[in-house]
Amino acid sequence: MEGLLEQIDPLNARQFYIAVKRLADSLSYGTDRSPFLGSGLEFFQSRPYQDGDPIKSIDWRVTARTGKLYIKEYETPKRLPCYLLIDTSASMMISSTAKSKYAQALHIAGGLAFACLERISPVGVLGVGETDFRIRPSLSKDQVMQWLVRLRRFRYDEQTTLGKRVAELSPSLKTRALIIVLSDLHDLRAIPALKQLAQVHDTVVIQLRDPAETGLRGAGLMRAQEAETGIGFATHGRGEWLAQELVDSQLKRSGIDHLLIDTDEPFVHRLRQFFSTRDLLSRGSR
Repeated sequence: MEGLLEQIDPLNARQFYIAVKRLADSLSYGTDRSPFLGSGLEFFQSRPYQDGDPIKSIDWRVTARTGKLYIKEYETPKRLPCYLLIDTSASMMISSTAKSKYAQALHIAGGLAFACLERISPVGVLGVGETDFRIRPSLSKDQVMQWLVRLRRFRYDEQTTLGKRVAELSPSLKTRALIIVLSDLHDLRAIPALKQLAQVHDTVVIQLRDPAETGLRGAGLMRAQEAETGIGFATHGRGEWLAQELVDSQLKRSGIDHLLIDTDEPFVHRLRQFFSTRDLLSRGSR
């Protein structure tokens, strides 16, 4: 039975690698600073001027206040380790278009991983389906390719564990980290767990949505079946699996940056613009 449930991404390995690298190059192109890591140096302290100190480093505000020359000192910023939480549950596999939510999520995860490595930020991955898939952050491109290849094999019968895995992850992190979630958010427990995670860690949610999930508006009362559990339920055509407005507002109030991507629309420009507006390192080191 297990073998029958396993599927492989139809793109061959070379096509997949090219697509991932193109996305990584697009995310990194044309910026001197990383959209994942933020600005270069962080202010540390001011100290009295010494012979040989560069004039451009003079702290004019402190100098004016004290009447003596002071110099600004900076420290090299810490690199935030990045954890990619990839939803491998059944609802991510079902698609009404040529590309499923899961295929889109894996493509984006690969692009983000290589873009982070270009900026010397270690990358790890955590599967948030039933399969226990965990890779600790590293700077190895080979390791990234290995887990991308493994995740291209997927199943159609996994339940979501996003809320559970998020709740387990936070206590295990020794330092502040960047957490990027790629999911359709079909787990009701996910939002409270993400809100708690965001109190300590820089948290980003990239939500994937299939057009069929918005195409039934106005259909009236109907019966449906949850993909992961098989449980039947009644719903209204004007609704969605989770009210999108409620998701948006709850994430925003918790300081979580949220991007909704529809699988039938271009996403590269939106993804690049989304990350280019972030200054993760500055926020992470305050």
